Amino acid sequence: MNLEEIVAFFPVGGEAKRLKPLTQDVSKACVRLLNRPIIEFSLATLAEQGIKNFIFGVKGGTNYRNLFDQFGEGVGFSAKYQISPRIHIKYQPNLNDVGSADSLRLNLNYYNINAPILCVQGDNVFDIDLVDLINEHEKKDAFMTIVLTKVDRTEEYGIADMDSNRRIRKFVEKPRTEEAPSRWANTGIYLISPDIKDVLESKEVKEIKKARNRLDFGLDFIPHIVDHNFPVYGYEMKKRWYDVGTPEGYLKAMREILNGALDMRIKEERIFPGRNVWVQGFSRESVKLREKIIKECKEGRLIINGSALIGRHCRIGDGTKITDSNIDNYCIIGRNVQVENAAIMDSSSVGDSSKIKESIIGRNVVIESSDKKPTEIDKVSVIGNDVKIGEGCRIISTRIYPSLCIPPNSTYINKVLISKEDVERAKN
Repeated sequence: MNLEEIVAFFPVGGEAKRLKPLTQDVSKACVRLLNRPIIEFSLATLAEQGIKNFIFGVKGGTNYRNLFDQFGEGVGFSAKYQISPRIHIKYQPNLNDVGSADSLRLNLNYYNINAPILCVQGDNVFDIDLVDLINEHEKKDAFMTIVLTKVDRTEEYGIADMDSNRRIRKFVEKPRTEEAPSRWANTGIYLISPDIKDVLESKEVKEIKKARNRLDFGLDFIPHIVDHNFPVYGYEMKKRWYDVGTPEGYLKAMREILNGALDMRIKEERIFPGRNVWVQGFSRESVKLREKIIKECKEGRLIINGSALIGRHCRIGDGTKITDSNIDNYCIIGRNVQVENAAIMDSSSVGDSSKIKESIIGRNVVIESSDKKPTEIDKVSVIGNDVKIGEGCRIISTRIYPSLCIPPNSTYINKVLISKEDVERAKN
């Protein structure tokens, strides 16, 4: 099997409820992680190893618009990562599917594809040796090879039970941990024979689709082919894999990648020898800002602990402390701010003396704060895009949906704020 003949398929549909409010107005695949869309990590991992053809199985206008506007046909991405010859990206036409496997069926038929398929989820970040995966797949003459990883809790994953040869003999979607046949979890990465095109059009699969009005890989298709004795095998994920489909998973991936778990593919040099601290940008203005940040760190006016990624053209006030965090492009961070194990996305403004810990701040957010009335955001709070938060607020384990305004001196603990009415009702 030649890497260049493989078609990489990304099913990108659904509402991505676990990551809301970040996905309320943005495709999950395009939510920013470490100053780029989440899906860009996977694209780079695959393209750098030789995969050239990609299909985004997009469902819904937001998913299509966000992905197409970001990546187009793949020209800009190829230039950014120096992929030559360049990759080619296609998109699902505006036709309805009833699940991830049905989306694949639709695209294989629409583009008349008869090639091996590598299916990858849009909210996964990973590193994988594709040659090793292909060798295992071919050695066992597999119809499908499922990349698996061990987990402690099984409720969020499809779980595979394998024999001594790693042939999958049972596949259960999201079982309770005490009832799971194993701890081997489905990563959502599949290498599949070209014969899948015929199987997806088979009478049995069509009957499943009709009866359930659904054709999902984990819920429907994989259990069907396992039960019908197709040669389905497991492959152990030997490198890092992250499910960033929850705020907790997002923050864990951010911290570990910052600390070296995966290749960040950052062209700028680290600003301190031996430490994963970057300030991005190559323009004359960016270089001046980088030099300013280095000088302030040496003088003790700015403290950066652990690892950090700071995007282009950020301004950071005196006395601020940044620990194991990511601050995207064009952010303005005030004086005496504490940013710890947190992500602040681009074009956001954070007022003086704010404390932002273990939380995700969306794009274009304004956080007002002052020495006398500091604002605190903590314990896996998630702030949607375009939110404005008044000074003196305390936001703990709370999700705030896009474009809301939070009055000054408000306190919210364990709340979900979707509307203006929620903002008023939910004050603690």
